[in-house]
Formats: sequence, structure tokens, C-alpha cells
Amino acid sequence: QVQLVESGGGSVQSGGSLRLSCTASGATFSSLSMAWFRQAPGKEREGVAVIESDGSTIYADSVKGRFTISQDNAKNTLYLQMNSLKPEETAMYYCAADAPYSGGYSHSLLEQEYDYWGQGTQVTVSS
Repeated sequence: QVQLVESGGGSVQSGGSLRLSCTASGATFSSLSMAWFRQAPGKEREGVAVIESDGSTIYADSVKGRFTISQDNAKNTLYLQMNSLKPEETAMYYCAADAPYSGGYSHSLLEQEYDYWGQGTQVTVSS
């Protein structure tokens, strides 16, 4: 059973930066497919970024060029560096994980592809 714990959320002004962290336990971190999702009040949860065990990444169009997903296998930790934040990106941010697909297939930004979820960390961006 994989346990995920997010941290690093907080309040920031528009244009500011935050770095989220997600520490994983209960599995070999380096073999997992990891992702960040977010859910704003009254909206559905949406995928933000994915990183596979081989280091390949996928980003939502809305965050390309501003957000960077990365991981430190030695620390069993996933990161999301968020720059140039916008007020509409105020949301609960969630870390998610799943076992890698066979055959070289990659995960996408669809939440149903992930079996393990953290409790979330709140990000508030003020104008």
C-alpha cells in the first residue's frame, strides 16, 4: 500500500512561486508513475503534470512553461515547482501514484489511471 503525503502549500500573490512536495512510502518510489492534480472549489479535479519512472513528463497546456514536475528517488519525494501563479490556480493540490504500465505505455492526466492519492495541500493565489 502506497502512502502519499503532500506539503508546501500556502498563500502567495499573483505572479509568485511555490514548490510542493509529496513524500511516498510503502513502495519502491523509483518504479512508480507519479502525478499532480488540483481541484478548485466547485470544479472537477484536473491533471497538472505526470512523471514516469524513466523521467518522461506530461504537462497540462495551462501550466506548460511555468510548472516543473521532478522527483528525488533518494528522498522518495515528488516535487512541483510552480512559477508565475495565477489567482485561478487557487486549489487543493493532490499527489497521485500508480504502478507503471507494461509495454512502455505512459500514464496520462486522467485521474482514473491512478490508484493512490494523498490528502492534498492547499494553494491560494491572491490578486
